Amino acid sequence: MPIQLTLLNAMADRDFPAAVKWHATAGLKWLDLKDSIFGKAVCDLTDDEAREVRRLAEASGLGIWCLSTVLFYADIESGDAAFRDHLARVDRAVALARILKPRLIRLLAAKTNRRAEIADSTDHIRRESPWLIGLYAEAVDRIAAAGFVPVIENEVHGCIWSTPVEIASFFAALNRPKARLIWDVQNFWQMGTFPSPEVYRALRPLIGMVHLKGGQGERAGGPLQWRTALADASWPVVEIVREVIRDGVSPVLCLNPSHGGVKPGYDYSDVTARDVAFLRATFPEIEQ
Repeated sequence: MPIQLTLLNAMADRDFPAAVKWHATAGLKWLDLKDSIFGKAVCDLTDDEAREVRRLAEASGLGIWCLSTVLFYADIESGDAAFRDHLARVDRAVALARILKPRLIRLLAAKTNRRAEIADSTDHIRRESPWLIGLYAEAVDRIAAAGFVPVIENEVHGCIWSTPVEIASFFAALNRPKARLIWDVQNFWQMGTFPSPEVYRALRPLIGMVHLKGGQGERAGGPLQWRTALADASWPVVEIVREVIRDGVSPVLCLNPSHGGVKPGYDYSDVTARDVAFLRATFPEIEQ
């Protein structure tokens, strides 16, 4: 399929029917469902609400690409029992997916309140929380057995993934080829790895989807400081996205809202629409 765009549903509008209409009017074909869906997160929907989501999407000619759950986003120090509760909720995500019919179901990479002390999170997990990888494996197996693609996204605020080596070693320990990485470019930047084509190439064998956000630092290669549109980002958007499109690793590129502080004097009007227009104008491979 040609490269297409989507965005987290609430970026279009926090009123879900209005968000669906925005997608259709903008010529987008896929929804990425996270929250603000009849006032709920995606995993909190009832079956009837999920059917209404599906009805609204189909009536506007939209499919559902991803269920963006926040499952597994917890401190590993909270222990085995807390993560087993997340695992139990994977079954509910799968049940909703059978109604909504997405391609992907997202989990999040866990976090640790000891991040500053840890040089290699996979080694740390093997020593201190050896149950974690097994629970991820079980979640991946349940999602894949139901016919959906399991994806795990790198997060911020103490995420267990801060370098390509940590991600690669975790996936190797997971040993589930059906599991894919959602690479959130800006999240990785916030965790200390500045986006570059070299970083993308190191992660490329694992990537199943890419999340795009803008953002500026106060100096070249420095930490994220301001939230911005993609066109004004400090990281090499065009170089990296060109390779992503060439390699076909993310048939749908997903926009996310930029993190960072408010930059004095910056124009924050219609950033989502500006990001869509920028990507379409820059990359003719993206379906209009």
